[in-house]
Amino acid sequence: MKTNKVLVMAGLLAVMPMGVSNVPAAETPPTSAGNTLENKYAEQLKALQAEIGKALPKIDASKQAALVKAREATKKAEAEANAAQQALGKVQGAQALVDHAKGKWIGGAEKGIAQAEAALKKASTEAEREAAKNELAKWQANKEDGLKALKERQEALDKAKTDEPKLAKANQAAQAPLAQARTNESTAAKAVLASAGSILASDQLDAKLVKGAVLAVATPRGLAEFAQQGKEQEALVEKLLADDKLMKQMLDSGGAKFGKYGRTMEIHTAIQQASPKARDGTLQRLALATSLEYAVPVVDSNADPVQRYLHYEKAFLAGELDPAFKNLSVWEYRLVVNCDAPDEILAWGREMLRNYRPDHIYNPDYGWRYSASVRTEVPYGSQNQKYDLPSLHKYQNIIKDGGVCGRRAFFGRFILQCFGIPVWGVTQKGHAALSHWTPKGWVINLGAGYEHSWWDKDEAPRSGSDFLLETQARARGQEYLKVLRAQWISRVLGEEAYNDRKGVAGGCWSGMAHYQTLAIAATAVKLGPLGQELGEANEPQEKQHARQTKQAKAEADQKTVIGKDGVITMPAVAHSNPSGNGVCMPGFPRGMQLHCSGGFKADYSVTVPRAGKYALTALVVTAQEGQKFLVSAKDPAPPVEIAVPYTIGKWQQTQPVEISLVNGRNVLHIGLQDGSRGVSIKEFTLTPVR
Repeated sequence: MKTNKVLVMAGLLAVMPMGVSNVPAAETPPTSAGNTLENKYAEQLKALQAEIGKALPKIDASKQAALVKAREATKKAEAEANAAQQALGKVQGAQALVDHAKGKWIGGAEKGIAQAEAALKKASTEAEREAAKNELAKWQANKEDGLKALKERQEALDKAKTDEPKLAKANQAAQAPLAQARTNESTAAKAVLASAGSILASDQLDAKLVKGAVLAVATPRGLAEFAQQGKEQEALVEKLLADDKLMKQMLDSGGAKFGKYGRTMEIHTAIQQASPKARDGTLQRLALATSLEYAVPVVDSNADPVQRYLHYEKAFLAGELDPAFKNLSVWEYRLVVNCDAPDEILAWGREMLRNYRPDHIYNPDYGWRYSASVRTEVPYGSQNQKYDLPSLHKYQNIIKDGGVCGRRAFFGRFILQCFGIPVWGVTQKGHAALSHWTPKGWVINLGAGYEHSWWDKDEAPRSGSDFLLETQARARGQEYLKVLRAQWISRVLGEEAYNDRKGVAGGCWSGMAHYQTLAIAATAVKLGPLGQELGEANEPQEKQHARQTKQAKAEADQKTVIGKDGVITMPAVAHSNPSGNGVCMPGFPRGMQLHCSGGFKADYSVTVPRAGKYALTALVVTAQEGQKFLVSAKDPAPPVEIAVPYTIGKWQQTQPVEISLVNGRNVLHIGLQDGSRGVSIKEFTLTPVR
């Protein structure tokens, strides 16, 4: 077979049969016209394979053999180091179990006991007393179970600690052989890369390589199945195969999902017809990203690709997205537009955060910009998920009712994509987290580092380490083309692809692409994970308080206004003597607002022109249920309750309550009931009761 001769000439280590692809099985059988087209595309691919094969340098077989040997030695050293690390990790695991018993288990039980005892004291009916007693008994039993577990876990920890010095020594001893093995592998890889000569640094073969790679990945049959649908579809395939620049841009950006290049062209054409703006610059890259990513529908998303593009185009032109959005690459845009939320929920996410927590949008720290809303607004725990409402989207329910690691990670990814920040899913042992783009590199929130991560929901499963390497190499621009060319050669020649998640070394050129990535990314700065301690825990309130910064309030922001009709408007930030968790922050599109949670109290001084009764309301926004204001105009009068509406992230007035004010200066004491979750307030209004 002629293809095999080409593979031998290239000195490949491993070969896959031509036509093998991860493209889903055909949905329509080939027609007579389809068979003709398939033969045509197959001949084009065959010719390109022959031409490219002749142009490739011969790879020294002895250098390849040395690399294989070095790679196997590294695998062995890694296995031994991992075993030593896992043995030592059992001590840390035992400590974590003890901490869990002391904190979450016993601490949670003690909190439940205190609440049940308080409810028992307040109970005014027999039914309330019985319910409180049952709740108290439940938490007391839970505490006893926790104390028993703590005793057992402490004993296990004490035993593990006796072995800790020996395990630590073994772990340290395993690191030197591993470091040496990796050095040897790197040296062997450099020798193989040197055998490639200048082929990876030159663009002379690019036109042939990109066309060959598209034909190989899409497969002649796959392209024919699309083209046989009609003259329009056939013309789209021909247009693509004649456009070297477009094919190169597609491949540079990860290629069409599942090799569906015909469908990609169909979507791309439809987007450009729907929006002339999609032909240049930022919006051309966004359009192409959407076309590539939606060549196969995004999992769990019913988004129409043209509408998804138009959604982000509109948001971008309206200035609703992150300032960095305009400079992202096509590859990065793909990791924005593939959000599983409908377009209207993406719009809701932006509106909700602008209204409710604009400080997370203004945050200068890209490591937590937008995603900090998880640690402040999505409490860890599944106990409230039973209150999820079928009328709400899952992301609205998550911020309302909280969740464990999976729901928190999903919300974090969602809110980042709302504002145009690329994200990549992260799975870890018994845990879910998230990772996202920052100007300084990719970072993980709410979990351990990339070396402990993987993601199996893409076309091909991959490790976090491999993903991070790609992001670091891509940041090197022109240098990354060396990686891409090695990948294109590999695809044209039908090699098995490198995949460390599957333990697949790949063929010669696929392996060279990996080692070229390692070489390019060697000097990249790696960002450590953020919020690992919050992956399965809530952030303590005192840390939230310490992190919040006081914003300067202009005089205009604090000015109380009395209208011609006697209606008095008091800005929420125009308070004195504040206590508890409250912070003033710039709002959207302008002005200041107050965000507070349970226990916040402050005084509001207001001078009224006429004594009498006034209806007090507040303009508020909430993302959760059950909050209450406590308001009093006179000491020691008992406070009046104002129920705070659940606004689902939109601004809304509270129901009015009547209060009596004296002529002249009055001081209103306004607070948020203990236990209430967040409320953002723009202003309070006092309307004379006629």
